[in-house]
Amino acid sequence: MIVNERIVDYINTLGKELPPELLSLEKEALENNVPIIKKDTQGLLSFLLQVHQPKNILEVGTAIGFSALFMSANTTPDCRITTIEKVAMRLVEAEKNLNDKRFPNKDKISLLKGDALVVLKDLVQEKKSYDFIFLDAAKAQYMAFLPELMKLLQQGGMLVTDNVLQDGTVANSRYSITRRDRTIHARMREFLYTITHSEGLESVILPVGDGVAISYKK
Repeated sequence: MIVNERIVDYINTLGKELPPELLSLEKEALENNVPIIKKDTQGLLSFLLQVHQPKNILEVGTAIGFSALFMSANTTPDCRITTIEKVAMRLVEAEKNLNDKRFPNKDKISLLKGDALVVLKDLVQEKKSYDFIFLDAAKAQYMAFLPELMKLLQQGGMLVTDNVLQDGTVANSRYSITRRDRTIHARMREFLYTITHSEGLESVILPVGDGVAISYKK
């Protein structure tokens, strides 16, 4: 928790309740220690989707499909969502959930299997473009993904990146970070510096959930 837990709990009480089917999936994920987008991040993501009204969404990091299904419930009927996942154990659950008849908007979603960087390069080759990208994958790879994401993101599009503050440790000196975590610490700091200093992006970093970066492509 990177901000006062009592305040976050209060803010979360003000948010809209999830539809029953998503609430059930969220509960299942939490009981099984599966990482999904936190409540306050859900509120921010829902707001951005309602304001931006995207038509083509790309998600990097499907996990069990919760965030894709969440986005499908917070977008217009003609919106299409493409989501990428490579971890076999996650794909089993993702395919099950994305085909579950409980979710009325599941047909908006297409699942691509494979290493995200390879899939992103393929999408670039296919000249795909997206007006909203949600990045929630292996944090150490965010910087590697960024050049391909910039090619795929339309002008005027939005890149939303989750888990960028690493429980607040990204603000610490590298010498206070355990040796095994220094690489990911350095790569995340490089990613955050790059998106906030890029001439092609307007970015803001928010202490929501485990940190969310919102970038607008000029």
